[in-house]
Amino acid sequence: MSPRTTVLASALLLAAFPAFAQTAPTVAREQVGNRTSENIPAIPPPLVEQLNRYQNTRGATFAGWRGDCMLISTRFAETAQAHRVCQPMGMREQLTFYPEPLAAIATAPAKSKLDGFVFGKDVGGNEFWQLHWFDLKSRNTTLLTDGKARNQGPLFSHDGQRFAWSSTARNGKDTDIWVMDFATKQPRTLVTEGGQWNAMDFSPDGKRLLVMKYVSAAESYPGVVDVDSGKLEMFPVDGGKASFNGFKFAPDGKSVYFISDEPLDGKAQEFHTLRYHNPATRKFDVLTASTPWDVVDLEISDDGKHLAYTTNEDGIYKLHVLALPSHKPVKLPELPIGLVVNLGFSPDSKRLAVTMNSATSPSDVYVIEPGSTKLTRWTQSEVGGLDPSKFVAPTLVHYPTFDSVDGKPRTIPAFYYRPANAPAGKKLPVVINIHGGPEGQSLPTFNPTAQFLANELGVAMLLPNVRGSEGYGKTYLGLDNADKREDSVKDIGALLDWVAQQPELDATRVGVYGGSYGGYMVLSSLMHYSDRIRAGVDIVGISHFGTFLKNTESYRRDLRRAEYGDERDPQMAKVFEEISPLNHADRIRSKLFVAQGKNDPRVPYTEAEQIVKAVRDNGQPVWYLLFDDEGHGFRKKSNVDYFTAATMLFWQQNLTGDGTK
Repeated sequence: MSPRTTVLASALLLAAFPAFAQTAPTVAREQVGNRTSENIPAIPPPLVEQLNRYQNTRGATFAGWRGDCMLISTRFAETAQAHRVCQPMGMREQLTFYPEPLAAIATAPAKSKLDGFVFGKDVGGNEFWQLHWFDLKSRNTTLLTDGKARNQGPLFSHDGQRFAWSSTARNGKDTDIWVMDFATKQPRTLVTEGGQWNAMDFSPDGKRLLVMKYVSAAESYPGVVDVDSGKLEMFPVDGGKASFNGFKFAPDGKSVYFISDEPLDGKAQEFHTLRYHNPATRKFDVLTASTPWDVVDLEISDDGKHLAYTTNEDGIYKLHVLALPSHKPVKLPELPIGLVVNLGFSPDSKRLAVTMNSATSPSDVYVIEPGSTKLTRWTQSEVGGLDPSKFVAPTLVHYPTFDSVDGKPRTIPAFYYRPANAPAGKKLPVVINIHGGPEGQSLPTFNPTAQFLANELGVAMLLPNVRGSEGYGKTYLGLDNADKREDSVKDIGALLDWVAQQPELDATRVGVYGGSYGGYMVLSSLMHYSDRIRAGVDIVGISHFGTFLKNTESYRRDLRRAEYGDERDPQMAKVFEEISPLNHADRIRSKLFVAQGKNDPRVPYTEAEQIVKAVRDNGQPVWYLLFDDEGHGFRKKSNVDYFTAATMLFWQQNLTGDGTK
């Protein structure tokens, strides 16, 4: 995700606001609890009622096994909490009841004497997660971390005696690896090399820990550390620089399975492949050499007999299981087309739980028995009383953009949600939804907003994966780096050209929508194409790369510099001045809605407030929404509901003509 608070330098202010700026429009401000809204009209009750069922859809995601029961994360009130389910389609027993949603959940291993789970929780979206132990027998909760630092990535050893995680507790800037003997709850630092480190997997005997230093989406470094002595050994990286994802010990505790795009036989690799390596025998295998797509995740059963992994094939996640040690594929049931995530083998290793999500069905948990075609559904989440048969499934389209590859126009993939019952001869308004990251990827997941736009407002939605998106190879991922940042904005311009060529789409009624880096893309698109875009919604977006890098939390700054460029470099600073929407606010003539969380540690709320002021100072009205109890995006149902209703009203007023101005 893209990464946050000081006053702007006077020189920057002069550059952003021309001397001939018009009188700023009058601002109508309303304060309701933790919500501040400016210029947002009252939401019409009929719209609230129309939205109600779409806003009451919910999903369930797998969080781990506890014996024959499993933990899931789902929302029944304001926020997602931990629940226990003990049989297929069984009752969901809610275990936690916090006003804040839970972050990562790690269940105690089956081989341990522990009965419970670790979970993370922050305050108001500030992402300074604290890790807590929840004991299922006593129902007591114990704080494990210091109450102040940012803590994430909880990981148990296989016997549950040791516990590792990542934390900024040492200096607030670096993300170190910490470890504790779980019985004593006494923490100590294990890896303090600087940068961002993550614990990946304990050896079967708990004496060694696989670790990873993350630099960027294209660069990470694996190693192993002796847990008792703290001795760190980094593994050589073929080619000197590569990206790694999953990293796990094989059942023998000596060899490893990992996901990487390292060169093979001296040849650069576009995609992440699943690999096996035994250092003792020097045996090395690429297990997915024939798959021209990224391997995303891997999981190994406790009995060491099966390995599960997923591939991302043009935005569709596919599940695979291999028998170990033969690496032969295992028969699986046919799964719905969509996403398969959160893999987890049961304690007896006979079952594999997964979370499945599709464009027409919210997330739910299913259980597979490797080697058979049996598929058992464990949860069935609600869709607000809507008729699922009327949900719109997107189609995958590819449109040409401005440059070429091997003499042919480069094409950009996009998912296209088209209203099913559009009146003949009537052109459809369009919302272009741009993902964040920037190395994110839009996927055909269940999207109640897209369904509401299609079925209730008659609006098409396009989700492009512009250059810089992950999932399409290393070259594509790097096409927007540093001074090529605006090339991804040109891909939106090319999409506007494509929209104009579609007989069913109305190129005069186009809106753009995006969060985080996608928010920057919204602002930049309005900066370049205000004559072709009617309106834009920017959620927690970057308005100036220089101020963003200066004010983002210190633990994120170097990670973001690796992606966007270093603002301390005069040449890069010049590029930032040229491409940042804040410096060209006078060119934003479309209607604008900016939404922000006050506690955002990644993109500070000052990024929102400075672009709102700059656009208003040029005579343009702006809707502005600020939640004091949210961070980088909105997670509390009442806040999400209000933001969604305001956004739909914004589209009605500016795209469909149905709202009252």
